[in-house]
Amino acid sequence: MDYHRGIRKGFPEVIFCPGKTKEEILTIMQKLATEYPNILATRANEEIYELVKSSLPDARYHPEARAIFLEREPREKKGKIALVSAGTSDLPIAEEAALTAEIAGSKVERIFDVGIAGLHRLLPYLPKLWEANVIIAVAGMEGALPGLLAGLVNRPIIAVPTSTGYGANLRGITPLLTMLNSCSPGVAVVNIDNGFGAGFLAHMINQLAEGVR
Repeated sequence: MDYHRGIRKGFPEVIFCPGKTKEEILTIMQKLATEYPNILATRANEEIYELVKSSLPDARYHPEARAIFLEREPREKKGKIALVSAGTSDLPIAEEAALTAEIAGSKVERIFDVGIAGLHRLLPYLPKLWEANVIIAVAGMEGALPGLLAGLVNRPIIAVPTSTGYGANLRGITPLLTMLNSCSPGVAVVNIDNGFGAGFLAHMINQLAEGVR
């Protein structure tokens, strides 16, 4: 167990559930719970949650984010992260990013279903985007949303490609390449479906913008 990570990174080790047995996940969460009040486990299902809750009754489950979390000492939500998603199919990844940032101590403004197929849906939110310290943009299909946002606002964009889409989406490779090849400056790209990585990076940027180290 990496008990020192909370000191190095400002948040304890986060548990990635796939590939682990239910019993292993429970053991890790029990051990972390002895050291930290707030814990996050990603890509969990309700079966895992029921086992965890039997031992840690204050654990909660976020069904859209597919995450188990303990938040016994909620952190003050500082600054502002704008979380923008293209479509409803991208919500699981978007909510994973939002929950990660929130439990770490950042305020998140959710702006959902504003993909480029209906540009008029996005434009009214421009004032809110300008208020944010950093923007997370989650999109599947062709993945054009982050580049569009980077051309509209002077804020760092964390692009999250998702595996949402038809065959030529190639399980997220197509939006990944689109985002990597964006001609709009200020776009950084995380891995396919990596809502956690985007949420944590956005939280770190948000903290720096708020003068928190």
